[in-house]
Amino acid sequence: MNKLKFSRELRLLAPVQFRAVFEDPLRASTPQMTILARQTSTEIPRLGLTVAKKHLKRAHDRNRIKRIVRESFRLNQHELPALDFVFIAKGGIGKLDNQALFLALDKLWQRHIRLAKKEK
Repeated sequence: MNKLKFSRELRLLAPVQFRAVFEDPLRASTPQMTILARQTSTEIPRLGLTVAKKHLKRAHDRNRIKRIVRESFRLNQHELPALDFVFIAKGGIGKLDNQALFLALDKLWQRHIRLAKKEK
């Protein structure tokens, strides 16, 4: 049975880990968000989040976006390839409601699954 947790080992925590993803990533984007991915030495996918104050002024808006991205990752983690992912929020992301955000994230996860199969 698959465990649907979002434990500490599924997160990118250190700046070095983020920098590694930014070097030469696979990219999947919408006008409101980008998900970068990079090959990793771990056997599980990991997620890092960047939601800037520049795009969402209020903390509760930034927290809502991060909560939804973590939940989407948690539900899709067993389908995702073993890559390090970094979610980047862009302008206009605050205008999306929760359902639209989940749908956009699902499309981006599916795109990364296809990109990873193409890379192999």
